[in-house]
Amino acid sequence: MTVQPTLLAFDTSAAYCAAALLLRGQIITRVDEMKKGQAEHLMPMLNEMLSEAGLGWQDLDGIGVGLGPGNFTGIRISVAAARGIALALGKPAIGVNGFEARAHGYARPIVATIPAPRENHYVQTFADSGPDEPRLEPLSDFAPTCPVVPEADAQTLIRNVALIAASRLGTPQPRPAPLYVRAADAAPPRDPAPVILS
Repeated sequence: MTVQPTLLAFDTSAAYCAAALLLRGQIITRVDEMKKGQAEHLMPMLNEMLSEAGLGWQDLDGIGVGLGPGNFTGIRISVAAARGIALALGKPAIGVNGFEARAHGYARPIVATIPAPRENHYVQTFADSGPDEPRLEPLSDFAPTCPVVPEADAQTLIRNVALIAASRLGTPQPRPAPLYVRAADAAPPRDPAPVILS
């Protein structure tokens, strides 16, 4: 008999806090829409989900986290939380990018897209041999050579993050790290660094 893992996954890479709890083969999802405030909202939301399921943090076998691409600050919030929780619990944190979450369950080859600023989108193709490198592409230049994954809602995406992360439990995984694809809009300051006088 296969033991089913207990795993909590979450994502703040878009205008929401999304979480999924994989418990005894069932998935409980929650999506709280918000444009800002994810940093303050995420941990109380996760605590509520665990409490409502009668679980504590130590009952988890692992953590799943969405890596983006998406909102730069949002991605950092969830990745930092996942890494901190995993370190505190001594449990694995497993990153799942947004392309994987969208392409989950679809036959290859398939193209996954994610909205990006300024009439662009992020694109990744999943071929039989594996995925290519994600890229930023103008909507006007988009000419896919294979089917495109249909739009998915946040509930479906966070559910897929949980399922993919659970499937990777027990295998070596890199520490979760943000997937940005493009450079940040914010630029480093141009003023010279201050001089410290002794």
